[in-house]
Amino acid sequence: MQLDDIRSFTADQDRGAWFDLADPIEGKPTGIRLKVAGPDSETQARARLKLADDLAEMADHEGRVPAEQRERARRDSLAACVLAWECQEDGEPVAFSHGNVLRLIKAATWVEAQIDAFASDRAAHRRAV
Repeated sequence: MQLDDIRSFTADQDRGAWFDLADPIEGKPTGIRLKVAGPDSETQARARLKLADDLAEMADHEGRVPAEQRERARRDSLAACVLAWECQEDGEPVAFSHGNVLRLIKAATWVEAQIDAFASDRAAHRRAV
């Protein structure tokens, strides 16, 4: 591997990769697809920095951040890694926005877990040769 290979890998991760959200029991696609930036992307790096800043702002005078606020900040950071989606509600497309991605993440822990796992999967973000 050479330096240009590493740069290319990072650029690929910034473009993101699509994955199908799967039913947690059956494992079948739900019809919701998300394009997520990879773990080595600039997108995720910015999200991590914002998370650190947000937690610092939330800290009390002793440096503690309540669990509820930490969780909110962590979910916000994860949502920032989603670049696009194909999602419907009541048969109609749902507009892609940070707020709507947060709404999806909060809908069920299995949704959040799948997005988080895919966002951290380097192999899933490797460019197809």
